[in-house]
Amino acid sequence: MEKLTFYAVSAPEKLDRIGAYLAERLSRDVVRHRYGYVVIAMEALDQLLMACHSQSIKPFVESFLHMVAKLLESREPDLQVLGTNSFVKFANIEEDTPSYHRRYDFFVSQFSAMCHSTHEDPETQTRIRVAGIKGLQGVVRKTVNDELQAIIWEPQHMDKLIPSLLFNMQDSDETEGPSGEENPASLAESCFRELLGRAAYGNMNNAVRPVLVHLDNHRLWDSNEFSVSCFRIIMYSIQAQHSHHVIQQVLGHLDTHSKNTPRVRAGIVQVLLETVAIAAKGSVGPTVLEVFNTLLKHLRVSVDGELADGRRVSNCSASSYRARDRESVTSLRARDRDSVSSSRARDSDERIVQNAIIQTIGFFGGNLPDYQRAEVMMFIMGKIPVYGTPCHTLDTVKIGHQGTKRIQAMLLNSLIMVTSGFKSKSMCAALPAAFLEPLCSVSLMEDSELRLLVLEILHNIIDRHDNRAKLRGIRIIPNVAALKIKREKISKQDVTFMKKHGQQLYRHIYLGCKEEDNGQKNFELLFTALALVTIELANEDVIIDLIRLSLALQDMALTNEENLPMFIRCGIMALVAAYLNFLSQMIASPGLCQHVSKVIELRNLEAPYLLPEHVFREKCPLPTELQSDDRGVFFGVCDVTEALCGSAYSVERLPIPYVPQVTVLYTVGKILHRCRQTSRDRLSRRKSFVDTISLQLDIMSNSLPDKSHLAEEITFETLKKAIDTTGLEEQERERRRQVTEKFQKAPFEEIAAHCESKNNMLHDRLAQIFELTIRPPPSPSGPASITSGPAHYQSVPVYEMKFPDLCVY
Repeated sequence: MEKLTFYAVSAPEKLDRIGAYLAERLSRDVVRHRYGYVVIAMEALDQLLMACHSQSIKPFVESFLHMVAKLLESREPDLQVLGTNSFVKFANIEEDTPSYHRRYDFFVSQFSAMCHSTHEDPETQTRIRVAGIKGLQGVVRKTVNDELQAIIWEPQHMDKLIPSLLFNMQDSDETEGPSGEENPASLAESCFRELLGRAAYGNMNNAVRPVLVHLDNHRLWDSNEFSVSCFRIIMYSIQAQHSHHVIQQVLGHLDTHSKNTPRVRAGIVQVLLETVAIAAKGSVGPTVLEVFNTLLKHLRVSVDGELADGRRVSNCSASSYRARDRESVTSLRARDRDSVSSSRARDSDERIVQNAIIQTIGFFGGNLPDYQRAEVMMFIMGKIPVYGTPCHTLDTVKIGHQGTKRIQAMLLNSLIMVTSGFKSKSMCAALPAAFLEPLCSVSLMEDSELRLLVLEILHNIIDRHDNRAKLRGIRIIPNVAALKIKREKISKQDVTFMKKHGQQLYRHIYLGCKEEDNGQKNFELLFTALALVTIELANEDVIIDLIRLSLALQDMALTNEENLPMFIRCGIMALVAAYLNFLSQMIASPGLCQHVSKVIELRNLEAPYLLPEHVFREKCPLPTELQSDDRGVFFGVCDVTEALCGSAYSVERLPIPYVPQVTVLYTVGKILHRCRQTSRDRLSRRKSFVDTISLQLDIMSNSLPDKSHLAEEITFETLKKAIDTTGLEEQERERRRQVTEKFQKAPFEEIAAHCESKNNMLHDRLAQIFELTIRPPPSPSGPASITSGPAHYQSVPVYEMKFPDLCVY
């Protein structure tokens, strides 16, 4: 061997003839089963290959690869392993110049076949599989870095290579080999990682698609432990900038399986969840809204499937009991039980799909930057349907009230996941009008679950300093300072936001408090919402508005114009007490703290059902009526005003009762009215906002002056009184001062309503004056004769014409 090696190195041009001779001898020995000589010939080829590194080695390599192929084609396991080891040695050699004509198609096919070995002897089977995996690893190392060998990434090769590796990886639970490297599962995983790590962007499609096909063929989506671990390997192996490509591949695969069983879809969504969770921040790709649109579409498909199964089971049950024969009824009942049980199992599977989609949306939204997350929030909000109203994405007539409710709940849960951890510097960017208005509309639905979800969304957006956990539960907090609440000075942008949209938040809380199906959880979240607005968005004007809102809630519970249950009225009282206790300590007003503490102490003694610690306790005794005469247990406007007089707060607006805006209430009332049409059993117990608004409009129309009085005689004094705006100088100065103060301190909505009413009154009075004064001018030619067609004037002599006195000389 030493002489042969010296001869080959000394005369490299002879390598071609040496390789051909050794190949001929080895082929003859393989056919004659002289395996000892075969081993000697392969050792000689290996040593010559390792020793010679010249340009003449190219023809020798062809002979070498031809002999390796001969060994791999034999059915002897020892020869297959021998040929694989020789190929691995060759793969580790770095060639100086690329090869233009060498192809590895046969080796990919043969090594892939060895990876699927089913030899009777387990040890031999493991040896063959390990050899096949090592051979594939050698092919990968030899080809992936060679631009001339890019053909290895083509589908016909990837469809053999990747499933072979996955086939061995999924057998990892079986008995392992003697060492870690000789274990087929671990070796296949290492090769799989190496292959994906070398994949470029253009090759990701061909690398990921065989994985999805393999999981389909082996039905590995149902019990998806292997599929999840497989995609974890993919996400951790590829380059970070390629992560979004894998996500799009999985989404496309989910589209192809949209009509498959829920377990399969749940497995794919779970894989998608894992890939999204691993994806690096900011590398989820440019088509963000397309991804969310696909997820929301499958969420709709899942809800539709769940509702369709429920309707089908109910129809089957109704038809089966119409049978008259007793035996047939018995058999049908048994069949119905089976169908009901299978339907329940499918429903639970659909719930798994829905929860997985929601979690995926949440993780996906969590990986987005703030500006993209705001766009996604707007996008999801646009998908939320309102029952009975047109929607561009959902046909609410077909899915019915129950389906609309399910989809609303699912989409709101998705919004909760997206807004979790969202900390916008400006509230105007986090809660734009296009997002806040539909959110508040959904918050006034009659379903308690939907209102809870909306409140949680508002908590996620408003709470920018993670104070919500400290405010959990509605209670009288004895020492707010002990909570160590984090807060910053309110910015100018947030002040502008509260001036524009503060009334919407107040109205949302006000109307949400008087829903009849409110429970303890509703009041807890309402208390948290008030507290978070105080912490994050409150300046002096907002504090006054919040106190007015609290006093208005107390008056609503006392007057009970809505015929609310006693529990709701006491719950509102408890909410007001808990919030004013919190607010008085937050603004550090000694007078207000003293008044609130006095009322709470008196309630503890005389009316404990007006405190949260008592009214939300089980079997709390409630009174039959709230006595408004006992003013000591209620918060008085005069007492609060007096308590705040010594502070820097302007208390002129405190006596003005808080009233929600009528114009917005009308829109909300129409939505609520349509919702109430689906629940007629509650229609008799609740008032419709539409009826209330109609009543107010009737009162306004009745308050206008009667038309019979409009025909009064118009004189100079009448006109003077109508247009006279002068008065004494003193009164004028006082009036101007009041107007200036009102425009400086009153909220914008109140000023707009006042100006609108004055404008309408002025127009009505001018219309009355013009109606009485404007008449056709008299004609010297006499009155016009009223006939059909154009007017004809009678000819009057000049001496009979009547001229005004001033015109006669």
